[in-house]
Amino acid sequence: MAREDCAPAEGGVLADTLAQARMRNFVGRGEELDLFRGALAGGPGAPLVIVVHGPGGIGKSALLQRFAAEAGTAGRRVVTIDACTIEPSPSAFEEAAAEVFTAERPVLLVDSFERYRDMEDWLRDRFLPRLPTGVLVVFAGRLPPAPLWKADLGWSEVLRVLPLKELGPGESAALLATQGADPALHAELLAFAAGNPLALRLAAEVAAHDNDANVVWTPSRTIVEQLLSHVVGDLPSPAHRRALEVCGHALDTTEDLLRAVLPGEDAAELFAWLRQLCFVRSGRFGVYPLDVIRDSLDSDFRWRDPEQYKTMHRTVRRHLVERIHNAPEKEALRATGAYNYIISRAEWTRKFHGSREESGAYEEPSRPDDADELVAMARSVEGEESARIVAFWLERQPEAFRVHRRYSSGELLGFMAWLRIDTLDDEMREADPVVVEAWQCVSAAAPLRQGEHLGVARFMIHPATHHRPSRSWDLVHIRIIFELLRANNCAWSCVVTPRPDFWEPLMTYMDHFRPPGAAPDADLGHGLFCHDWRAVRVEEWAEGIDARLLSGPPGRPADEPSTRFRALSRAESDAAVRDALRTWLDPDGLADNPLLRCRLVEAHDADHPVEALREVIGKAIQRLEANPRTRHLHAVLTMTFQSPSTQEAVARRLNMAFSTYRRHLARAVDDVRDRVWQWETQGRVPD
Repeated sequence: MAREDCAPAEGGVLADTLAQARMRNFVGRGEELDLFRGALAGGPGAPLVIVVHGPGGIGKSALLQRFAAEAGTAGRRVVTIDACTIEPSPSAFEEAAAEVFTAERPVLLVDSFERYRDMEDWLRDRFLPRLPTGVLVVFAGRLPPAPLWKADLGWSEVLRVLPLKELGPGESAALLATQGADPALHAELLAFAAGNPLALRLAAEVAAHDNDANVVWTPSRTIVEQLLSHVVGDLPSPAHRRALEVCGHALDTTEDLLRAVLPGEDAAELFAWLRQLCFVRSGRFGVYPLDVIRDSLDSDFRWRDPEQYKTMHRTVRRHLVERIHNAPEKEALRATGAYNYIISRAEWTRKFHGSREESGAYEEPSRPDDADELVAMARSVEGEESARIVAFWLERQPEAFRVHRRYSSGELLGFMAWLRIDTLDDEMREADPVVVEAWQCVSAAAPLRQGEHLGVARFMIHPATHHRPSRSWDLVHIRIIFELLRANNCAWSCVVTPRPDFWEPLMTYMDHFRPPGAAPDADLGHGLFCHDWRAVRVEEWAEGIDARLLSGPPGRPADEPSTRFRALSRAESDAAVRDALRTWLDPDGLADNPLLRCRLVEAHDADHPVEALREVIGKAIQRLEANPRTRHLHAVLTMTFQSPSTQEAVARRLNMAFSTYRRHLARAVDDVRDRVWQWETQGRVPD
C-alpha cells in the first residue's frame, strides 16, 4: 500500500504534519477511545481519572496522542507531561501541570507514569484531590496503579484502569497496511509480532528493505535487539537475566522450575521479580511473557550463547521429564505439553503446530456415549471403511480413545487413539490392515518379546483440520509424547499419517522412521513412522532431540535410522547367555557374542563392551550366591564355567551324582538367563 504524501501544508508547521500522520496511521483501540469520549462528555458514571498500563511497545504513547487529538477536537485544553523529560518530584510535577488549575475543563495526559511510582501516594492523596471540577486526567505507564487506589471507596467510583492488550489480527493487519508492508509477508509478520504495535512497525520497516520473495521472512537481529532494548531494558543482575532466559524458553515458569535450573539462587526472589514485570503475565500454571517478547528472548539467547542455551534447555527438559514419569496423569500430561513446547522452539518446527489465533482445545477420555459420534465423524472424513475400524477398536480398546473439545463451547473437534498391541489375533488381522502392516514391519525388524507391546497412534480424525496443523492436532502430539515417555514395556511406537511427505521432517526430528520393508505410501494410502525403544531408549531419544534443536530440519533420510543396537528375542538372549558362559575363559569367544549389540551391555559400559558383558553376567551369577537357597547352584555354575575342569570332574569335586550335578547346572543356567532377560527388558542392571 502506497503512503500518502506527508509534506507539510503551505504555511503550516511540522507539528501539523506529524499530527495528521498520527491520525492517519492510528488503528484499533475502539473500546479505549469510546471510554475516553464518554469521559470527555461527562455524565453519570463517567471516569475522572483513567490509568492505561501495558508493556513497552504496546501503544500507550500513541493512544495518549490520539486522546490529545480527540480532546482538541472537543475544544478542551490539553496539558501533557512526559515523565521521561522532567524530574520525578512533586515540585517538578506541580510546575509542569500548573495550567490545569487555571484553564477551563482541561485534560491532563501523563506518559511514562511508572517513573512516578515513588510519588504515587502523593499524586493520589495530595495532588489529584485539589484539581478543579471538570478536569479529566489520564495516566499511561507500564505498571498498573497500586492497589490502594481501588481500596479507597471514593477512588473506586471515579477511577478506571485499562490494561492495554495486543492488537487483534484484523487491527494488526491494518497497521501493517498503514506501514506499506507487502501483503505477501503479512502472515509471517503477524506471526512474529503477535499483536504488539512496536514489533509490527519494526518488522514492517525491516521487511520493506530486506524483502526477498524466495526467502521466508524471519525477524532480524536488529528487530529483536531494538524490541528487547525498548521493552526489557537493563536487568538487575546476571541471576535475573538467567531467570528471564528460563521464562522466555519454558511454557510456564514457577519457583520450582527456577530452583531446578538455577541452583544456589534465590528462586522465590527471582520469581517475585518476574511476576512484577510489565510484559510478564500470571496464569494458572505459572508466569509467562507476552508472545513476541518470549520469542525474542529465546531467539536472542539461542543466538547469543548457544552452548549455555542448550545447557539451560536440557535442565528444563530433565525437570519436565521427571514430572512426566512421576506425577499423577493430569499433571504429567500438563508437563508433557510443556515439554512439547520447548522442543518446538526451533523456527522450522512452527509450521507443524497450531496458530496462536486459533481458539484453545482440550483433551479428555472418550465416554461410552461418544462412540456413535466418533464413528460418524470417521465416516464423514475418511469413509465407511475407517468408520468400521473405529467401531472395532472402540469395542476392543475403548480406553485408547481421547477426544478433543473446544474450550469455549465443549464442541467435539476430533479424536485419536493410542492402541496397545501385544499380540495380533485373527479378529485384528481381519479388522485393521493398518495395524497389521505396522505389526509386520516391526516384527520383521525386531520382534516383540514377552511382556512388550507395540504402541500405535491411530486415526487422529479432525474434520476441520484433518491431518493439518492446528491447536487440536497439538493435543495429538502431546498425547503421543506422553505415551512414549510414560508407557512401560513399549518396545515399538508407530505413528500412522495419511500425509507422510508433509509430516516426515517432524517425524525424523522425533526419531521416528519409515520401517524397512513397508509398502510404498501410495499403495497404503498412509505412511508409517516407527521407533524401536529397545535400541534407542528414552534418555538417548531426548538427548538426540536436544542435539537437533539448533541444527535445523533433519537432513538424513527418514528410512535410515542410525543405531548399532538390536533387540534380541528371548530365545536369542538365552542362547547368547549360554554361549557367554561356555566361552567365559576365552576373550575372543566373547567378542562375537550377540549380547554385545544389546543396549543393556552398552549402557553398562560403552567403552569396554566385553568387560561390560562379563560384569552383567557376573552380577547375575552373584545373585545365586546371595540367596541361601541357590548358593549351591552358584558353586556348580562357577566351578563348571570358570575353571578348565570337565563336568565329570566338577561333579566329583562337589561330591554329587552326575545326574544331580547336571540338574543343578541346568537350574543355575536358567536362573542366569532369566535375570539377564529381565534386566534387558527393564533396560537396566540393578546396582
